[in-house]
Amino acid sequence: MKSSPLFRLLCLVCLAVTSVTAWAATPPDNVSVRYKDSRHFTEARRSFGLHLVKADAYLEPLKTYIAQRASRILAPGQRLEIEVTDVVRAGQYEPWRGPDFNDVRIIKDIYPPRIDLDFTLYGADGKVLRQGSRKLRDAAFLSRGSPVNQDSLRYEKSLIDLWLRKGAGEL
Repeated sequence: MKSSPLFRLLCLVCLAVTSVTAWAATPPDNVSVRYKDSRHFTEARRSFGLHLVKADAYLEPLKTYIAQRASRILAPGQRLEIEVTDVVRAGQYEPWRGPDFNDVRIIKDIYPPRIDLDFTLYGADGKVLRQGSRKLRDAAFLSRGSPVNQDSLRYEKSLIDLWLRKGAGEL
């Protein structure tokens, strides 16, 4: 049986997507990201009742994203350990808007994303090159986002990207 060119093209696209997804899901071995007591994060304390959000819904994808993005800026042989100490996602629930908005996170410039972290950068020889704490903030986060990006973590990911771009020299 002969397959159509369209069918073969669809198969190639599916194979490419599967390959990219499998590659993206593989955590890099030169970056370690962990959370310090995520139950006490500001975001976790704000999550209750109708607004209860499972931490894994945003922490696991954020952890994977941080590891993948940070691994791109490291020199060969370097290793980076990151401990996230607090997360505040962009936006807030505004219960005064009424029951129709109970599960709607309102994004305004007065609710910026915040991520606090500690890091240690090791050289290829295992010696500590840099370490420190960072309080990632971006008051202009709304002007950086794309209106077509529907990722629920787009503002937090942008904050990580901003730190890695600006902080590559101070990492």
